[in-house]
Amino acid sequence: MSEHMKAAVVRRYGPPHVVQIEQVPQPVPGPHEVLIRVRAATVSSADWRLRSLSMPYGFGLAGRLAFGVTAPRQLILGSELSGDVVAVGASVHNFALGDAVVAFPGAKLGAHAEYCCMNANAAMVRKPEALSYTSAAALAFGGTTALDFFRRGALQAGESALINGASGTVGSAMVQLAVAAGARVTAVCSGPNVELMHQLGATRVVDYTKADFASEGIRYDVIADTVGNAPYSRVHHALTPRGRLLLVLATLPEMLRAPWVNHTSQRRLVAGPAAERVEDLRTLVAMAADGRFTPLIDSSFSLDEIASAHARVETNRKRGSVVVHSRGMSGP
Repeated sequence: MSEHMKAAVVRRYGPPHVVQIEQVPQPVPGPHEVLIRVRAATVSSADWRLRSLSMPYGFGLAGRLAFGVTAPRQLILGSELSGDVVAVGASVHNFALGDAVVAFPGAKLGAHAEYCCMNANAAMVRKPEALSYTSAAALAFGGTTALDFFRRGALQAGESALINGASGTVGSAMVQLAVAAGARVTAVCSGPNVELMHQLGATRVVDYTKADFASEGIRYDVIADTVGNAPYSRVHHALTPRGRLLLVLATLPEMLRAPWVNHTSQRRLVAGPAAERVEDLRTLVAMAADGRFTPLIDSSFSLDEIASAHARVETNRKRGSVVVHSRGMSGP
């Protein structure tokens, strides 16, 4: 008989309470996989959208076809985690029992459980001892998205970058990683987060409740929109002649506009899902270990409280990541 584990299961689309704690079969690692005892994971905006099917405009039908018509095909959500290797497949040679790891299941999901299987060659690296499990769990989703969009947008040292939605998971990672890349960063957020953005390295902060960055008359080499309210039609006057608009969250019409803008203008629109690369995760872990990148933690919940974690994410008011600890773990 297979062993069982506690997991947060989503059997239908809906509000936070559709996430239910169940006992499910514990995964068994294949020859090329490791089994991770999950210490911490996050509930991200992607988990919220998958649980509720709240997709950007134009993606409703595509979302059902991609993720499941009446319920998510992957019943256990969660795209990033930290934990300890407790079993290894016969062909695994790069990880060993007891290794503390940072893992990014990404689109394969499965982190909202006591155990998770990962291919040993997927986006997974050893966790430095100095990096807490909580911080390690919150590295990947925001950090890899930031690195991938900056790479596709060719952000260079000395350029000006504006981050719209700077206090969220992706936005706060973008602020820090743009600063680390040598850019001059303007952060857009609400008033209570202004000081925090300065602490993260932003040289200028715009409180969106008091000013509209798109109509200030200031131009930026790169604008990153993590909120979905800065389409090209609104912000093109705020881009330099060769400026790039990074549409981290984009509607279908905006994504369809991108090839036309890129073909007819010197400006560029960058859209589409971020790549999930082990090299990016390795970079983020190294930067977190030496203090160049610190994931923001909004709040922490136990796995039993995961519906409340989903509710917190759904408010769109979180600062950084919402962390879930397995079996109530709240320590490092």
